[in-house]
Amino acid sequence: MALASYDDLLTSLAGWSNRTDLTAILPDFVALAEARISRDVRVRKQVSQTTLTTVADTQGVTLPTDWLETENVTLVGNPPTNIAVITPELMDVKYPEGIRTGKPAVYCIVGDEMQLGPTPDGVYSITLDYYAKFAALSSDSVNWLLTNHPGIYLAGAMAELSLYLADDQRIALWDQKYRAEVAALMEQDDMALRSGSSMRVRYV
Repeated sequence: MALASYDDLLTSLAGWSNRTDLTAILPDFVALAEARISRDVRVRKQVSQTTLTTVADTQGVTLPTDWLETENVTLVGNPPTNIAVITPELMDVKYPEGIRTGKPAVYCIVGDEMQLGPTPDGVYSITLDYYAKFAALSSDSVNWLLTNHPGIYLAGAMAELSLYLADDQRIALWDQKYRAEVAALMEQDDMALRSGSSMRVRYV
């Protein structure tokens, strides 16, 4: 059957496993697969943009709830300026909160916050480009990944289901399938990013 929705995915899991007694916990396998997907998959379709607003004399700003990984951070202005990433350890040494204030020039990620150095001395707007989680599936819902690459969802969830059943052979098979599907997607995305006309030397 077509994997057109979350409910279709649950039905397929029951069919592929040939089990009718796992209905109540099938959503767990999907949730576990989604957690793995969030760790493994980074494609252009996930890149999102938002604006963060600082508070004077407060070093941290809260990241979006769907944040996975930062792509680029820019201080809004004329002209806009890039904010560079440093380690939390270096932030503690060079820009301890409240000791040095000014226009943010660097950032680090700590928990669910972006910490800025120096500590902002006023209200600044910061553009954050980041990799976002795919929206979690629920009843009758879809997301881009399920629509375009359902094999990743199916293989990931079946690997978790096989682990639950302690079926070592099927764990290996489904895990291999999952890894192959993810690798193919990442390769396809990378090729699309670099596609287009060949670079040529321009003579003047």
